[in-house]
Amino acid sequence: MITKKEMDLTMLAKAIAIGVGSIGPGLAIGKIGAKAMESIGRNPESAGKILVPMLLASAFAEAIAIYALVIAFSIK
Repeated sequence: MITKKEMDLTMLAKAIAIGVGSIGPGLAIGKIGAKAMESIGRNPESAGKILVPMLLASAFAEAIAIYALVIAFSIK
């Protein structure tokens, strides 16, 4: 039988896992967007060439946050 203390510690572990796991992707997506806007600002004609790699990089960074969410759900 699971005690209240164990359940509270499990919830805390889940919160820490998703919190820490989302810091890196959040910073990465912000930096990706900032650098993409900076490059488009310097060379507006390159917007089409920058958009697809920026979206791919954002998707890969977001996948890491999803992995953290999966780990948080798997903690029992």
